[in-house]
Amino acid sequence: QVQLAESGGGFVQAGGSLRLSCAPSGVTSSKYVISWFRQAPGRERELVAGISSRGQIFNGDSALGRFTISRDNAKNLVFLQMNSLKPEDTAVYYCAGMYVAGSVWSWDGPYDYWGQGTQVTVSS
Repeated sequence: QVQLAESGGGFVQAGGSLRLSCAPSGVTSSKYVISWFRQAPGRERELVAGISSRGQIFNGDSALGRFTISRDNAKNLVFLQMNSLKPEDTAVYYCAGMYVAGSVWSWDGPYDYWGQGTQVTVSS
């Protein structure tokens, strides 16, 4: 029932900006985590940033100072604002979600729901 749809990827020159959007649907629980991952060919999947229904935010090292995760509750969207993009940011970016219970959970997952991904390409 839960589905995540990403959008906003594209081509941009180094130093430019993009804003990715994640649109969840079919969410029935009030306690959840939505995060952005990225994966480039030959590289490990990386947790970029995450946000919980409670408002907690996680920023991976690559996101500090450049990327900002946020949500618009009225529009039911989660965003990843990416500034000062570098060629090494080139990857497929995925929106991922999981339900959480209690206070014991990890930003690392496991995530049960994944979007199809959106390609971000940063040229030099």
